[in-house]
Formats: sequence, C-alpha cells, structure tokens
Amino acid sequence: MKKKILFIYYQNIKPNGISKVLSNLVDELLDQKYDIEILFLMAPHEDFYPVNPKIKKHYTDSFAHRYSKFATYINKHFKFIPKIYNIHSYLYDLGSYKVLKEWVHENHHKYETIITCWYKLSAMLALDKRLSGKTIAWEHMSFTSGGVFWNKALRPYYKNLKNVVSTNIPGEKHYLNFNKKSLTIYNLMDNEVEKQPFIPAQEKKNIISVVARMDPEKNISEFVDIIAEAHLPEDWKVVIIGGGREEKKIRDEVFSKNLSHKIELLGNQNMDEVYKLLKSSKINCLTSTEEALPTILIQAMFFSNALIAYDCNYGPSDIINEKNGFLVPLHNKMAFIQKLETLTKNENLLNELIASSFEETQHWKKENIIQKWKKIL
Repeated sequence: MKKKILFIYYQNIKPNGISKVLSNLVDELLDQKYDIEILFLMAPHEDFYPVNPKIKKHYTDSFAHRYSKFATYINKHFKFIPKIYNIHSYLYDLGSYKVLKEWVHENHHKYETIITCWYKLSAMLALDKRLSGKTIAWEHMSFTSGGVFWNKALRPYYKNLKNVVSTNIPGEKHYLNFNKKSLTIYNLMDNEVEKQPFIPAQEKKNIISVVARMDPEKNISEFVDIIAEAHLPEDWKVVIIGGGREEKKIRDEVFSKNLSHKIELLGNQNMDEVYKLLKSSKINCLTSTEEALPTILIQAMFFSNALIAYDCNYGPSDIINEKNGFLVPLHNKMAFIQKLETLTKNENLLNELIASSFEETQHWKKENIIQKWKKIL
C-alpha cells in the first residue's frame, strides 16, 4: 500500500520560493509512488506554480475566520497605529490555527505523515499530541524568524515532532537542541532548471539580476543604494523581478536617485520570465538580511551566473564559495560595491567564475535530495 502524505501550506497564488519547491517535491515524490495530497489554508484558487493533476488538493479558507477578517480590517483602517501589522499578524495566525485545527482533527487519520511548510503551522501542530508524532516541520525560514513568541514560547515544542527538516546546516544545528531527529535537506530544483546546459558568457548580456520579494527582509532598498554608489561600466544594467510591500518605495527610490536608466523594475513575473532573466544575466545578487535557503542563488548557478550575496543568517553560506561567487559581510555596502566593480570590469575573472559556478551545480542535483526524503518518510 502506498504511503499517504499530506503537505500543508497557505497558498500557491503568487511568486514564492516555498510554493515553488513544494510543487517540485510533491511531483518527485509522486514519481516515487507516494500518495500525495496538499491542504491549502485558502479558498480554492488557480495555482501559480503547476501542481501535478494526480495530486489531490484540499482548501480551507483561513481568511474567512472571524479573527482573520478582523485582522484584515484593522490593518486596512488603522495603519497609522505603531505595530499594527504585528497585531494583525497575531490575530490572523489565531484564525489560521482555528481553521487548521478543525480540518486536521477531522481528517488526520487518513495520512501516515503530515508535512508543514511554514514554521507557524509546524508550531501549531507540535502543540497537539494527536498530531505531533506524525508531523514533519519543513523549515523554510531562518530559525530566528517570528519574534519572541514563536522562537521562545512555541518552537521548543518541536521536540514533539516526527522530524524537523531544515534547509541549511545552521538551522539543523539549532533544531537538534529540541529534536534529535533534525536534519538538513536542501531544496529541490525542477527539471527545467536541472536540464539547463552551460551558457557561455559571450551568449549573455551585461546584466546584474535580482529576483526577490520587495519586503523589508529582502533589503532591496540597500541594493539600490549600492548601485547608486557603485561605478559600473556604462554598458551594464540591473534588472529586478519581484513585488511586495515595499515596491512603491523602491520605485520612488530608483526615480529619486536618477537610476531609471540603470535599474529596470519588472515587478512580479512568472517563472518563465525569471528563467529568461537568469539566462541573460551574468551576475545574480542577493542582499537579504535573513534567509533559510535562497533557492534563487541555486537556480542562478544552473543558469550560469556568478553570485554575490550578503552573508546573512542563514543560507547563502551553504551555497556560495570561491568557485561560484562572493559572500559579503551583512550590510557592508563598500565590500559589495567592490565585488560588483571587480566582476563588471574584469571580463576574464567573470567568465571563469561563470564557468565554475555552473560546475558547482553538480552538488545540487535532485538524486541525493530525494533519497534523504525517502529515508525519513
């Protein structure tokens, strides 16, 4: 009999690294003869990332709960109140917990294993003795995410879970303090990425790519400052894909700093456009202040890009080495500028790094990743 696995996440309606790796993993596990279903905590919706039609999807709308509705109301009408977004988040989380608890209590007996794709969902199920022993927390955020309530009060209950899967080594070391069955499993790339041939530098354009949400933790504003202060050759430009809470702020900063000729903002785009950009670009950058495992850096390697990223907690240090790019101390703008100027002005060095970055993708092939998942399932 096939092992029946339930994945739980909020939604699959917009560009999102978790939704992407979720669609990749469930497709591969289906090929491995697991019986896979997904619960989305949202009303039925069209998937942004394709989900294999053989996978059954369930929906329960956490936005419809009265706590979540109230959270949305106060966030919309009382934005002038300090910390109102935090109040909104806690109320919405409470509504999500109520909706999730009701659905899972009614249906959990159908599944051998439950895999939660967000730390808040993992903590919710870790509190429930009927569910915790069959639940795997799949951690996609830094273990420092969530503030005191989630970190200090709830994450210690991860000790009750079947496993904790971190996407980076520092995360594994942290979770081992709570759960001795914690381990690292890196994110899976899809087949289109894995099958990419090497793209020589001469077939690319002088483009620096950034693919990230325009939310505070992605720190795009600081990247705009870096480009404003850097002395890049005239024939180089920056292309940024992503939308989010700070999109208007970023657009205003690009305009006010007279960078519209240098920085092109494409907003949210589908994965075809993301891959098209990575095929064209020579350098991919990331200025996040926190990560778990930034999948975009791995994808950029498969598309023959050199990498420059801040050494934030946690994830970039699992990926970047001297063969594929540069790790820069967090918020050290001058060091970031120096690496950008070096690569854009030293063609031979950049071409060598592009080639060796593609060679590094051998460490990120899916065979080893799938074997680790099969072992814990």
